[in-house]
Amino acid sequence: MSSTTLTRALTVGDVARRSGIAVSTVHFYEAKGLIEGWRTAGNQRRYHRAVLRRIAIIRIAQRAGIPLAIIRDALADLPHDHAPDARDWRRFTDAWRDMLDERIESLLQLRDQIASCIGCGCLSLKECPLRNPGDSLARLGPGPGLLTPAGRARKRS
Repeated sequence: MSSTTLTRALTVGDVARRSGIAVSTVHFYEAKGLIEGWRTAGNQRRYHRAVLRRIAIIRIAQRAGIPLAIIRDALADLPHDHAPDARDWRRFTDAWRDMLDERIESLLQLRDQIASCIGCGCLSLKECPLRNPGDSLARLGPGPGLLTPAGRARKRS
């Protein structure tokens, strides 16, 4: 690393403070391959300033419920010393759009059914979408098949 890079580099504390996350989260993101730093001659961690934008994207994506593995894959081709720009963001969101649409559909379904499912106390078993007489849904696979997109698709086929 050149001396210019080192003077403009951020310490782990700087990264944590400027991005609003804990130092342990910085280390966690690095261990998961989401961000990358280097060690100085004195064995201290340093990060490019671009890491702040990467962390902002990671946090926004996490808030949307995107798994870290998918975030890591999206960031994989992006150099660690490059601050993601609008074109990069469009590429991420284009890749995540279908997953987010599916999650929104599931959340809307849950919102619309949660009051009747949880609040009913099973007083109307004939209408309950979770009723599974004779375990007939077992052939569709494990989990709450009627409440997940994959389960609903299996039921239709």
